[in-house]
Formats: sequence, structure tokens, C-alpha cells
Amino acid sequence: MNALLLKRTFNRNFLLILLLFVLAANYSLYHTAIGNLALPKNTNIIVVASMIDLAFIAPVLLLVWKRKFNWRNMVLGVAGGLVIVRILIPIKYLAPFEAVTWVGFAVEGGLLLLEILVLGSLFIYLPKIARSVKESTLPVIFSFSNAVEQQFKSYPIIRVICSEMLMFYYAFASWRKKTTVGPNVFTLHQKSSLIAFQIMLIHATVIEMAGLHWMFHDRSMVLSIIMLVLNVYTLIFFLGDIQVVRHNPLLVTKESIYISLGLMKKIEIKWSDIEEVFDDPEQLNKKRNKDTIEFIARDFEPVQPDVILKLKQPVEATLIMGIKKEYSKVAIRVDDPKRFKEVLKDNLKSSC
Repeated sequence: MNALLLKRTFNRNFLLILLLFVLAANYSLYHTAIGNLALPKNTNIIVVASMIDLAFIAPVLLLVWKRKFNWRNMVLGVAGGLVIVRILIPIKYLAPFEAVTWVGFAVEGGLLLLEILVLGSLFIYLPKIARSVKESTLPVIFSFSNAVEQQFKSYPIIRVICSEMLMFYYAFASWRKKTTVGPNVFTLHQKSSLIAFQIMLIHATVIEMAGLHWMFHDRSMVLSIIMLVLNVYTLIFFLGDIQVVRHNPLLVTKESIYISLGLMKKIEIKWSDIEEVFDDPEQLNKKRNKDTIEFIARDFEPVQPDVILKLKQPVEATLIMGIKKEYSKVAIRVDDPKRFKEVLKDNLKSSC
């Protein structure tokens, strides 16, 4: 089993090695002394070969390695490859084929324009989305995303912007909000050191922000400003993350379980998706695979989940920056495990 897994990992990473080799070979051909010596007087054939490498072979290797090969991604990959061709190959060699490379810029420019239009429509629909969030009984971190998905298709740029909007909302506009309580609500952080750990990170960020700004402001004002912006963003992220943890405990409804752990990850699990519940200590102590998402508050000492939910089929979770990923198991640790297991059993019985 381990040998088979090792072989699959090697085969997959071999594609990445080939991709890096293609990029390195073409770069060295035009930007090193040895490469210039290898170029013939008539470079057109070599340039065409490089264009095929960068605009077709490289995108195919990248998409197969990422396991996201489809025609849409391939078109975008070819367009991006043509842009790389324009940047990587000197214009004196590329001149006969320069017009072809502008196709890549045209496609990428069209894609950028489409994303700008989508962003514009997002702000137009914001009042409607806000009303939908207020009317929902779900936590804001779930209701906001659901309201946006009702209005728009799954655009990556929309998911990123919505993730950032949630971060700023919780960092600045949620301090007067009361923490949700109830018989079907379970906190994940109160018996852990998660909040204390986050506060320590905030202190470290403030000290780093002051130290780096003082260090760089005389040497490079631009670098000093960049570091200041990054540190302020990190500070806002930690504040928002703390507030999300505090205001979004695990919620059990008649239809689903809603779980989030800060801004980093969240998932909705329908009762019909659950195949089995593991709560045996021997099962819980086993090393968890990559197909398991963990909702376990960080602590200074290693801790184990209270239950692991095995799903009938992979369920999509939302990670940081709106990234989507499917998982087959969910490991959960709550502050009141006994009551949580009782609620789990009762709802699973009623859903059968």
C-alpha cells in the first residue's frame, strides 16, 4: 500500500519536475551565454519550438499536475503561456511571431475585464445580499456566502472578495454582537488556548510592525510601506479570526451541521451525508489522512477529536480566501462532547 502511494506521488511530482525543466531549459536558451552559443543563425525553428513548449506543453503539464485539466483551463493556460513567451523570449528573436503573442494578452485582458464587470455587479447586488443575510437564521459566515452564491456563479474572484469582506466585517463590525447560545450550539474554543494563542500572535505582529518600520524607513521607504501594509493586514486578519471563532460556534439544525473554525475553514454537512460516526479512542488516535478536515481548536498540547464523521461521499469545504476543497471525513472537538454526541445520535436517528 505504501509502495503504491509512493509510486503515485512520484508519478505526479514527476510532471512538476518536467514543467520546471521546460521553463529552465527555455530560459537558459535565451538568457545565458551557453544558450546563446547554442542558438543557430536562423532562430525561427528554435523560437517556434519554445512557443510550443511554453504555450502548450507547459500548461498541459501544470493542469495535469494540479488535476484541473479541462478545455476552459487549457484555453486560459495557452493564453498565459503566450504571455510568458512574450516576456521570456527576447523581441529580436520573437519579432516574426510577435502578433501571435498578443493573442495571449487579448485573452487575459478579456478575462480581467470580465472579472471587473463581475465585481461591479457584486457591489450592485450588495443591498439585496445584505437583506438576505439579515433574514437568515444561519451565522453570517454561512448566510453571507449562501446569499452571494444565489446571485452569482462560482467565480474565484468573487469568493476571494467575499472572504475579505467577511474578514473586515468581523474585525470591525461585530464587537457589539452577542455570542450565539442555545441547546443546539457547541463552542469549539473555550477549553483550548486558541484565543490566547491568537492574542500572542497579535502582540508579535504589533512588535514586528514597529520594529520593521523603524528598520526600513530610512533605507527604503517603499519597502517600509509594503511591510507596514502587510502587518496591518495580518493584524486585521487575526482580529477577524478571533471574532469568527467567538461568534460562530458549531450549529446543529434539523437539516445540517454548520461548522467553522475562524476564517480558515468552514463546512456544511447534511445529516443525509453522514455514513458513520467514530468516537472510539483507538480510532480517534489514529493518524488522519489528507481527506480529513479538522475542526480542532489549537492548543499548546496535542489534542484529539471527540468524533470523526465519515461521509457517504466527499463534501465541499470552504478554506481561506474562498478556496474550495472536498473531504471524506470531518474530525470535530467541542467543549461539551457528551451533549454533542447525544445530539448527533438523536438527529441521525430522526434522519434515517
